[in-house]
Amino acid sequence: MKKIGILCSGGDAPGMNSALRAVVRSAIFEGIEVFGIKNGYEGLIDGSLVPMVESSVADIIQKGGTILGTSRSERFTKKEGVSQALNVLKVYGIEGLIVLGGDGSMRGAYSLYKEGFPVGLIPCSIDNDMDYTDYTVGFWTAVDTVTDAISKIRDTTDAHNRANVVEVMGRNCGDIALYAGISGGAESILVPENKADIDDIARKMLMGKNRGKRHHIILVAEGLGHAHEIAEELQKITEIETRVTILGYIQRGGSPSSVDRVLASAMGNVLVKKMIENDENKALAVGIRNGKIFTEDFERAFNRKKVFSKNLYDIMKIVSI
Repeated sequence: MKKIGILCSGGDAPGMNSALRAVVRSAIFEGIEVFGIKNGYEGLIDGSLVPMVESSVADIIQKGGTILGTSRSERFTKKEGVSQALNVLKVYGIEGLIVLGGDGSMRGAYSLYKEGFPVGLIPCSIDNDMDYTDYTVGFWTAVDTVTDAISKIRDTTDAHNRANVVEVMGRNCGDIALYAGISGGAESILVPENKADIDDIARKMLMGKNRGKRHHIILVAEGLGHAHEIAEELQKITEIETRVTILGYIQRGGSPSSVDRVLASAMGNVLVKKMIENDENKALAVGIRNGKIFTEDFERAFNRKKVFSKNLYDIMKIVSI
């Protein structure tokens, strides 16, 4: 393997630039030429490729977003788009493609692999919803962002003697809500995997009020939705003024945490090495499990079931009484 391409796909995640830096420099160290592909699979179809050298990724490990740009490509979901992408890769003499993204990006890479093209994936998503790896790049930074927001919301909520429903990202995975809720000291958490009872939350709010508590933070994962409806119902039951904060895209931005920088760097380096050694021509996904970086073929990665941490959820209920 003498030439590889790299692209970012889907939603951006803090740490994508850290992973990009690791891939480019690890590949160059191994004597491999690297081409960056702008704006994801859309850029691949359009032939938006640029050669990358060591200095191309200088001073980016601390930057959020992605210097290559990203997109969601409707054209790439069709056979014609995949065929055009393969033609572009052939013209440039690229022998392998590394994709930075989430589960949708993984499926896109797999469509190239099914046509016989070697691919690898670094899981970059704030949602932490990929089954085969304990953590995705960007997740811990998003947790830190939400934790900081909770602290600020608590200040104003306490000042006004209110409750606040805070909606966070994660699609149908409740990990951001769970981990940020625990680290931020939220009193209640609603996640798709373990739907809490509104009456139980209302009871908890009233018990806190009766002992002199002036705030109550309720985290809601976006997969449940209806943050405003939840707030209205809780206010109706408790007569405690309840506001809503939807954090939105602030969770995707910002400088990646040290954890995400280290994780992205290690994953990028390991994946480059494994792709060079990939004699069986498998589609490889890099991940972390029990503190160890590993690679797994896409077939096994697709078939793993995401397990929600019920133990952490139970801990949250105890420490937030």
